[in-house]
Amino acid sequence: MDGTQATLRDYDIVRYPVVTEKTTMLLEKGNAYVFVVDKHAAKPEIKNAIERVFGVNVVSVNTIINKGKRRVFRGRRGKRADFKKAVVRLASGNVIELGIGV
Repeated sequence: MDGTQATLRDYDIVRYPVVTEKTTMLLEKGNAYVFVVDKHAAKPEIKNAIERVFGVNVVSVNTIINKGKRRVFRGRRGKRADFKKAVVRLASGNVIELGIGV
């Protein structure tokens, strides 16, 4: 963590957290959080953005690219957008408050 303030680019990289049963189990078991991030962001960029936005120490970042599904809506064929998820593991003692349990 370099202690600088978050920039607009950091907020463009980190879109929103994913809160599901599976991600909650990851959080309880291994202090890992899941975020939807910019599709073109690299792992070091994601790490720096999370550290600056939330003020925590990141140990590792794993990424997953989910391909959009093909769908038919009112007779028209289309495709949902692709998106990238990042599983961010924090150092012990660091916590991100996401409003879970509110």
